[in-house]
Amino acid sequence: MNTKEALQRLEETVKVYVQELDGFSEEQLRYKPAEVEWSIGQMYQHLIQSALYMHLRNIEQCLNMNGDAAASPAGKTEEGTSIFEQGSFPPIRIQVPPSPQYTPEQPADKEQLIQGLNAVLHRVKETEPRLGEASLQHTVPHPRFGGLHAQEWFLLIEMHYRHHVRQLNRLKQALEQRVE
Repeated sequence: MNTKEALQRLEETVKVYVQELDGFSEEQLRYKPAEVEWSIGQMYQHLIQSALYMHLRNIEQCLNMNGDAAASPAGKTEEGTSIFEQGSFPPIRIQVPPSPQYTPEQPADKEQLIQGLNAVLHRVKETEPRLGEASLQHTVPHPRFGGLHAQEWFLLIEMHYRHHVRQLNRLKQALEQRVE
């Protein structure tokens, strides 16, 4: 998938996320099926924060590298190579132990989430046209996938949002079961 296709798919996925918000009360957005799990609101926060403060930040780093001065020598890991060959994350749950650094805060309200998703879309639309000028040699390491160049970081945003649709569906089921 190229970056223009990824942008289009991301826009479609974000539209689904925004539409889904209409169906949740504030209480439902904050409901956690278990203490170690995230709420729907926290999952949205995770998507917004990871795109704005990790993916897009690393794209900017790749775009702003001069020559070989700041380039990461590391290539992709086996797992990183695999997800880019498949064009998606594997359909498995990835759980990270709760921590202040990683666990997202509960959202203040739906509007915060809508504004965050719109901010992500705004930034990716601004960024996508610049990706053609990016060197494939300029990489920033991902904690699990190894050194990724700007286009790969961009594609990762769309894959990440698509991956979390599964989690949203699972959390919606947990809400439905709680009500019954």
